[in-house]
Amino acid sequence: MSNSIELDEIKQEIATLFGGKTNYDDNEFNQLSARYLIEYSPLQKGQKILDIATGTGLVAIEAAQIVGSEGQVIGIDISSGMLNQAKQKIAALGLSNIEMIMADTEVVKYPKNSFDGIFCCAALQFINNVPELLCRWYSFLVPGGFIGLCVFAETSFIAWHTLENVTKQYGVELGLISWYRLTGTEKKCHNLLTEAGFEAVGVRSKQVGNYLSLNQAKKQWQVALKDPRFRPLRELEVKQLELVKEDYCATLETLVTDKGIWNDIQTLFVFGRRPV
Repeated sequence: MSNSIELDEIKQEIATLFGGKTNYDDNEFNQLSARYLIEYSPLQKGQKILDIATGTGLVAIEAAQIVGSEGQVIGIDISSGMLNQAKQKIAALGLSNIEMIMADTEVVKYPKNSFDGIFCCAALQFINNVPELLCRWYSFLVPGGFIGLCVFAETSFIAWHTLENVTKQYGVELGLISWYRLTGTEKKCHNLLTEAGFEAVGVRSKQVGNYLSLNQAKKQWQVALKDPRFRPLRELEVKQLELVKEDYCATLETLVTDKGIWNDIQTLFVFGRRPV
């Protein structure tokens, strides 16, 4: 596949945003998400694996070490910056059973029955038409092959919930937590995979939340302005944007406890199999 791909404006923003994250692997949450997804999976030696939105290869590299020389791992992502970081780690480890490819998961095609397993860790919220794509990923799997997803509960990420609720008061719909409508509960996850044809669907839950200081929570405002998912904020007039910011910060102040602001990150690890 080519080293350059055509992306729409939003996807290009996402690729650029993540490509600039040189400390992505230092984030404990990113490490834990990948670690638990692998730990809970039925990954075995000799399998061929596809890692969607692989990023810096946190899942793919660990998977490659487990499947061994008889297996193979392909990681795909739209960010050249993240893929370059992954390739550097792969070279340092001397792994020869893993390939990093720049590709858009919404258009990439593989023959039917190509993989024993497919992973997508903490990236489903950046993907459009998830139900349709799950059906396509289903076709990529061999009979009996598995899918493993890392998604988030409806209660996760206090800063984003706060901002979503505040902007609604100004008639602005961020649509930020739209993925919660698909995967926000264990039941929703089960239904999503079942409707795509998967069986033996199981969900494991892990709380990896933490307390934030008020200052840390307020700083998420600047993060939001750079995030493609918050594009409607940038379309507000300056005065209105300032009012939204003031209300956001004021709401956060009401959430402060002796320990700080609780930032729930209830993470769901979802697995299913293609019927034999």
